[in-house]
Amino acid sequence: MADRLKIALAQMNQRVGDLAGNAAAMLEMRRRAKGADLLLCPELQIVGYPPEDLVLKPEFVRRVHECTDELIAATVEPGPAMLIGTIVNEGGQNFNTMLLADGGRVIGRTFKHELPNYGTFDEKRIFTPGPLPDPIEWRGIKLGVPVCEDMWLEPVCAHLAELGAELFLVPHGSPYELDKNLTRERLARARTTSTGLPVVFLNRVGGQDELAFDGSSFVMHPDGEIVVQMPDWDEAFLMTEWVRDADGWRCETRCAHDLDAFPADVYRAMMVALRDYVGRNGFPGVILGLSGGIDNALSAAVAVDALGPDNVRGVMLPSKYTSEESLEDARECARLLGCRHDVVSIAPAVESVAQMLPDMSGLAAENVQARLRMVALMALSNSSGEMLLTTGNKSEMSVGYATLYGDMAGGYSVLKDAYKTTVFALSRWRNANKPDGALGPDGPAMPARVITKPPTAELRPGQKDEDSLPPYSLLDRILEGLVDKEMSVKEVANTTGEDVALVADIESKLLKAEYKRRQAPPGVKIGSRNFGRDRRYPISNFFHTGPQTKLPR
Repeated sequence: MADRLKIALAQMNQRVGDLAGNAAAMLEMRRRAKGADLLLCPELQIVGYPPEDLVLKPEFVRRVHECTDELIAATVEPGPAMLIGTIVNEGGQNFNTMLLADGGRVIGRTFKHELPNYGTFDEKRIFTPGPLPDPIEWRGIKLGVPVCEDMWLEPVCAHLAELGAELFLVPHGSPYELDKNLTRERLARARTTSTGLPVVFLNRVGGQDELAFDGSSFVMHPDGEIVVQMPDWDEAFLMTEWVRDADGWRCETRCAHDLDAFPADVYRAMMVALRDYVGRNGFPGVILGLSGGIDNALSAAVAVDALGPDNVRGVMLPSKYTSEESLEDARECARLLGCRHDVVSIAPAVESVAQMLPDMSGLAAENVQARLRMVALMALSNSSGEMLLTTGNKSEMSVGYATLYGDMAGGYSVLKDAYKTTVFALSRWRNANKPDGALGPDGPAMPARVITKPPTAELRPGQKDEDSLPPYSLLDRILEGLVDKEMSVKEVANTTGEDVALVADIESKLLKAEYKRRQAPPGVKIGSRNFGRDRRYPISNFFHTGPQTKLPR
């Protein structure tokens, strides 16, 4: 019976559906883990997480089985045993599975029991829950292998402990959101203190569509102390050494890493998600409107930091309402970032449309400008192959302060889940800090005036956002209550101290804009309730929580 153990932790990126590529990366990690007894990789590492409805395609699952068999066979070569995250189909049912392979054969397996089915997760759609798992017996050790959500709820870990598990190895596919680390640590601590067993929390990194995975893997002792903290956002490999004494297994390795705090964590999430989205979908870079406003400037900064200045093109598209100040700020923003800056006037196109539709006025005339800008940007995107980066923020999208087929158009949005107040915080932070791994400038990323001047769409003379909306500091507090916390109008009014009529008006705008949001591009999730898979409201909807109209007697 072994009393010492070396466990290699591989905090890895994944590419959904790239079975051969993911498997090859795992074998490379196994080669790096020479001298280890066991290699732990993240949840569904062969497949990529989340695989969504790929799992419902029989040919996909068949190939997953083939790839898994090849990995199992590879463990006959000298090296550590491997815990392999894969899919197993039995009796026509698909299971999210961890297999322990050693010496060319399967030693044991765990089917994920607790299938998350909330927010961005819909595993009950594609997987069957496994039974409460037994420990995997290997080399005289009883390994508890709860899979991701199995650690978040009590039953699986309690069951494993009752059956004699000696430590928990928990592979995860846990996406980033604000304060997620605190939640992970709290739940892991609940499992360690209730069972008296240590926990290895091993998470993936990288971007997958709207999700960013931050890694932040850790080892926690039974007393709740984190003795190993791996980095956030980057792939990492760590050999941990364990010893078993009268009190059970303890990790002798010590490793510390300071995780990003707000707003650096949000900024890094945007960088990681955009980098992987652009690269994995084959775009050579991005193009975006550079108006001299803060949303455009921040989007451009994230893009340059994620992709490099040579892969970002900003285009100023002035109309007769564009101020000289905006022209200067857009030009200076491009200079600071070191990216390309083009100027294409939409004035001739606006005049042509005015001649074609002489009765056009008001909002219609304003929206034509936004749509003509997108016509120009999409034409440039089509010509060069660069992806059009959308720059709208969550505050605007919440209340419909955006033009359908205008400034909403594009392939991806890094600000989709960022309220305007978060945009200000991120911009101030980036001007004073350079994120780890950033490819952009060491100094400021935008002129200070971009942050301090009143936001405006510049679609009519003297226009300001606050002509149509409450101050963003107020609007965002109301929206956080209505959207993120699902509070009623009365509850939000009581919490914020604002007038019920104002909150009811914001709720009305929020509900009416649902049809617009359904047509918006994907974007990085940073909060607990992003528009899309987290918050799925009907478009045709007659329920609201504002003052009620009494039914006629």
